[in-house]
Order: sequence, then C-alpha cells, then structure tokens
Amino acid sequence: MSVGSLGYVALNVTDMSAWLEMVTSVFGMQIVARENSAAIDLRIDDYHHRFTLYPSDEDSIAAIGWEVESLENLNELVIRLTNYGVAVRDSSLEECEERKVRNMVTFVDPTCGMTVELFYSPQSEKYPFCPSKGIDGYKTGNLGLGHVVYFVDDYEKSKQFYTDVMGFDVSDYIVWDDREKDATFFHCNERHHSLAIMPPFGELKGGMMGHIMIEANSLDDVGRAYDLVRDKAIPLMMEFGKHTNDHTQSFYIFTPSGFALEYGYGGRLIDENWKVHNYDSPMLWGHRMPNND
Repeated sequence: MSVGSLGYVALNVTDMSAWLEMVTSVFGMQIVARENSAAIDLRIDDYHHRFTLYPSDEDSIAAIGWEVESLENLNELVIRLTNYGVAVRDSSLEECEERKVRNMVTFVDPTCGMTVELFYSPQSEKYPFCPSKGIDGYKTGNLGLGHVVYFVDDYEKSKQFYTDVMGFDVSDYIVWDDREKDATFFHCNERHHSLAIMPPFGELKGGMMGHIMIEANSLDDVGRAYDLVRDKAIPLMMEFGKHTNDHTQSFYIFTPSGFALEYGYGGRLIDENWKVHNYDSPMLWGHRMPNND
C-alpha cells in the first residue's frame, strides 16, 4: 500500500512575475488565475493544476501533494503514519477546495520538516489543456507530475520512512564526487522515480528543495526550450545531458526561487524485471556545470 503518484507542488514565491515569465515562455504552462485570491495555478494536463504559486516575502515549499488511488489507500496510509508517530490532520472543505481535491490529509515529513499532503480524487477539467506556446504536452497521467528531489536531515531514517511507511520502492542509488553526494531514488508507479532524497552537503540543508522535474512528450520541445534558455541567458544549473539511471535527456534551470527545475524527455519505466543498481555518476554524458557569468 503506497501513494500512487506525485500530484502537485505548492510554492511560496517572492517574484511572481519572473515565475510566470519562466513557466510560460520556457515550458508552455497554462496560467489559471483564481477569483478573490492572489495565488496562481499552473496547468500542464487535464488536472485543474499541478503547481500553485503563492505571493510571499520568502521563497519556500508550501506543500508537496501525493495522490492516492482510493480512500482505502488513504486510510491505510493515515494508520501507518499515526503508528509511526506522525501527527496527521484531516483537511477542511476549504482546504480541499484550495487544492481542488475531494479528500486530503496533511502532515509534516519527520525527516526534513516539509509539509506533505495526501489526497484522493483530484479535479479534472472539461476543457483541454491550453499551453501558452506550441508544445506536445507533458507525460503525466498515471505517472503523475514528474519527480521531486530534496534534502533530508536524517538520511537513513528518511529512507526507512519512505519505504516502510509511505510504501515507496527503491529504484536505485547514485553515490559520486568521492561520496560527498549520495542519492536514493524511489518509485511508486512505473515512472523510474517520483522522489529522490539526499543528505545535506555544502550549503544545502535538510528541508531544501533540490529540483522538480517535468517530462515532455517530445524531445523537440526540450531542445527548443534549451535553445530559448541559452538565447535568453536564463541561468542553467546543468547543461543538456543524459542520466545514468533513468536515461532521461534533460537540462536544469534555476527558478526565481533558487532551486532548479529539470525539463526532460525519455525517462525509463519500471517493470516487473527491474533490478536495483548503484551508480557512480549521475550522467552518461553532458549535464556539465555551466558558466553563467
């Protein structure tokens, strides 16, 4: 019993205009304005939204939403969390309306302090996704939004929490740069990973987002976006490349909030014959650190 997919990410942002410029010009997301609210929803498929941006005086993660496939799954996860010692709160009708879901519970990740929401039955829209520029759309559906990678204070405890309590399965591991960097990748559906966690290093602390990944339906969409990023001198975190473990071809840009957003294509899918591996590098080729000066 586990979550089904990554559903959405809610963000507190200090520069709303920069965010909206980035998501429309680079990624073709659809802006969905709210009535009587300064929050902005962003749509990339038939769900009402996959991202929510809240104007704020700080840049932070407001919530990470994981979708479950049934009320039985939701109730079972609540029991597991409670037995583990995590305080779980039922969400109000107003909070469910805020997220456009039918049922939802909230808790704080005990290994990094992030707010996590488990939800059931998201709102699907009657009108098709209308991208802000010509793209072939996003690979979502049962695979979910994409994936998130963040840092946790207690790495071993977090690995145990996400497998034993949240029900994820390990996809593989990558340890590199003389073991300074260590990442564990988890799946909850056929997507190679919906979550990866890392222990802190350097200035990166537990509870900080590393990056969010969204997957295109077309390599051409990723290539055209990469050309645009370079033409507009948008700061890159990593240049175009291909990963060792999930084989995604992608690039990373810094968002206005400081963490990265990965845009990729061609990620591997998990099947019954999957074998867990331990890699010594994140990239097969490319993904070099750029000179953004």
